[in-house]
Amino acid sequence: MTVSIARVYDAPGDGRVLVDRLWPRGIKKDDPRIGRWLKDAAPSKELRSWYHANMDQYDTFHERYLAELSAPGPAADALAELVDLAKAGDLELATAMKDPAQSEVPTLVEAIEAELAG
Repeated sequence: MTVSIARVYDAPGDGRVLVDRLWPRGIKKDDPRIGRWLKDAAPSKELRSWYHANMDQYDTFHERYLAELSAPGPAADALAELVDLAKAGDLELATAMKDPAQSEVPTLVEAIEAELAG
């Protein structure tokens, strides 16, 4: 089992899940590159807006997003669902951001791997 990162516009891999809050531009709802859409795994609207205005503060974003994922609610439930998917096989987390390394996805991978490690 592996957890990998991809852009939603790339050819899909096994177990692809779109983890953006907003639907990607230019992609139809039935496009096979999407796989599943789990928008509750994405940062809250407030955190996403803050990060968009403060892209130079990734470390702060990272910490705030980890806090959202660990607090009871839809984000924690989505994280638990992703952990279950990762336990079942390969998982590919997809985002529409141009630079996935600066998106929420690396933080989400870290959270999934921490849960898997127990």
